[in-house]
Amino acid sequence: MPWIQLKLNAHSDNAEAIGDLLMEETGALSATFLDAQDTPVFEPMPGETRLWGDTDVIGLYDAETDMKNVVTLLQNTPLLDPNFAYKIEQLEDKDWEREWMDKFHPMQFGKRLWICPSWLPVPDPSAVNVMLDPGLAFGTGTHPTTALCLEWLEGLDLKGKTLIDFGCGSGILAIAAIKLGAEKVIGIDIDPQAILASGDNAERNGVKDHLTLYLAKDQPDDLLADVVVANILSGPLRELEPVITSLLKPQGALALSGVLESQAQGVADCYQEQINLDPIKEKEEWCRISGTKK
Repeated sequence: MPWIQLKLNAHSDNAEAIGDLLMEETGALSATFLDAQDTPVFEPMPGETRLWGDTDVIGLYDAETDMKNVVTLLQNTPLLDPNFAYKIEQLEDKDWEREWMDKFHPMQFGKRLWICPSWLPVPDPSAVNVMLDPGLAFGTGTHPTTALCLEWLEGLDLKGKTLIDFGCGSGILAIAAIKLGAEKVIGIDIDPQAILASGDNAERNGVKDHLTLYLAKDQPDDLLADVVVANILSGPLRELEPVITSLLKPQGALALSGVLESQAQGVADCYQEQINLDPIKEKEEWCRISGTKK
């Protein structure tokens, strides 16, 4: 069953009360606590000092939960500062680092694209191989949403094209696009760790010169691409439709994922005025919405 995980930072004196709030008021199915000093959820940037609390609270939600409402509720509780640090993530099949490292093996997408863990040899040196070390950022190819986007990219003619990866995470889609022929790729994310991971993975793959990375708050106003891919969540996809479609040239190709089957039509409806939509593609309860800008 698909899940969404909310991670937020707290202090030992209010963590339990926040956990109760997640369970009783926001619909969390479970709430767990981690010592932030031993297992940092919000890793500081290089040279920074962690200035927030000592305990991380993790709430687990059904993937159909409207996380925007959850965050709004938390912003209005006296238990937390309105600008509290948090992360919302789709869970991989298992959300334990050691387990995914053990199970993360080379995977083929389409006829020519392979995603390969950086610590294992490639199975086909003549193929288009993306060497990946996700680090703390989301995106390994094991999640159906990532797989749907990789299969879509592999089927495009990207030669000479400009592509925007909106919510780039580990950089897996951006790097795959470059290796599949894209001339220029722009990665955008709200998480500084994603920018670091994408840059590191691009360097590992020898494509860093083709990749430009921006935090969402710093992205230029005049970005425009032949192809846009956004693998985030259904709520942000609906909310950010004007932003995402404005990044796409006329006749440009768009793919959206991070959407459950039950959410897909609602997301598609938000884009149908601007996009000539393809049939929705489903994989293990998750969907990809794609099309061409009118």
